[in-house]
Amino acid sequence: MNDQPRRRPAKPHRRPKKDPVRFLAFEALRAVDERDAYANLVLPPLLKKARAKGDFDGRDAALATELVYGTLRRQGTYDAIVAACIDRPLREVDPPVLDVLNMGVHQLLGTRIPTHAAVSASVELARVVLGEGRAKFVNAVLRKVTAHDLDGWVEKVAPPYDQDAEDHLAVVHSHPRWIVSALWDALGGGRAGIEDLLEADNERPEVTLVARPGRSTTEELVKALGEDSSLPGRWSPYAVRMAEGGEPGALEAVRESRAGVQDEGSQLVAAALAAAPVEGRDTRWLDGCAGPGGKAALLAALAAERGATLLAAEKQPHRARLVERALAGNPGPYQVITADGTRPPWLPGTFDRILMDVPCSGLGALRRRPESRWRRRAEDLEAFAPLQRGLLREALKAVRVGGVVGYATCSPHLAETRVVVEDVLKGRGGEPVEAEWIDARPLMPGVPALGEGPDVQLWPHLHGTDAMYLALLRRTG
Repeated sequence: MNDQPRRRPAKPHRRPKKDPVRFLAFEALRAVDERDAYANLVLPPLLKKARAKGDFDGRDAALATELVYGTLRRQGTYDAIVAACIDRPLREVDPPVLDVLNMGVHQLLGTRIPTHAAVSASVELARVVLGEGRAKFVNAVLRKVTAHDLDGWVEKVAPPYDQDAEDHLAVVHSHPRWIVSALWDALGGGRAGIEDLLEADNERPEVTLVARPGRSTTEELVKALGEDSSLPGRWSPYAVRMAEGGEPGALEAVRESRAGVQDEGSQLVAAALAAAPVEGRDTRWLDGCAGPGGKAALLAALAAERGATLLAAEKQPHRARLVERALAGNPGPYQVITADGTRPPWLPGTFDRILMDVPCSGLGALRRRPESRWRRRAEDLEAFAPLQRGLLREALKAVRVGGVVGYATCSPHLAETRVVVEDVLKGRGGEPVEAEWIDARPLMPGVPALGEGPDVQLWPHLHGTDAMYLALLRRTG
């Protein structure tokens, strides 16, 4: 007789179950981190592939999108919370582990997903992509996170406002401190305005369409979308706002490039340049930094209505091809070339109107590209500065006397906006240019809160647009 106690049979090894929604979101976050990719470029093809395989429906796509963008927007806040829940410096946590953790924190604190489901789904994802050991670490950290809601955690990890206002706002609203400081300087005013702006940066932007004049109408777009799935633009006469979840590519006008996706701020910039008064001839227009082509397409349509010709120049060949695609089928005369606006192939005094929408930090589009806030550094502005001044200086040479140049940038940072214009006009770093300011505010009729002028700064929290800047200058000699 065997008196040995019976051993319990070992539990069979369970293979982790792959959740296609969270796995796809993790793939997108890794691409953003490893390849410096942008979520708005990485996510759509991943979603398209998942739909083609039959893995996804509309709700799955919406959840994956929320997990990616929500995690990226709130990364700074979530990093601070995770740091408070671990016994090592945050920099020692491997980036893939931190992606899983932050995505789990977002589910716990930024969505309505039940606590148990958020933790278990995150741990299961960790088993799939990280392995069993790291999954236990993820489980332990997320269980600590469940101790408080978002407000409770923010109170614990953010310094008091009266002790360090900028650091407080940086943690609460998930922006790097230097960006908080720069935006506050550009905006001016007290606490309420900067908090409203930072909150607006963390909101999901609407998808806005542009009906290109002479090729489409807002009425056509509203009819195609349905009145229940569309809203008129706030400020631009060419804008239609889509209801959440709409697919622009499903519209015939968009597929045919008669309409496109374009923020209202960009529409207002192009329309204001086209409306600015010029003296004499008005037949030759230039978009000197035309890629990827949204403003060029609107300018080409507006030029065609007046019998003018648009030259769209773009330095990067692949972006020049995007411009060609955006302008395809435009009825008016236009030309797309690959050219560097700081070493232009055109003669001085050639054009009547010029738009220079210069390369910049992109701080005005943080709603659309939330990863940019973590990728940019304050020193990046020094690299942009010579290029921005060079492009504006050459644009003022390329326009004829009496013609108009629009200097635009998708950034509210003073070092990229008014400081650039003033330096060029005063000849700092080059020869002085004979030009005068044009008040841009009357050229955006109906748009409130445009400041003291003569230049214009749009804001997400005031106008519902990207933070576009526009200065209009008339050459006088």
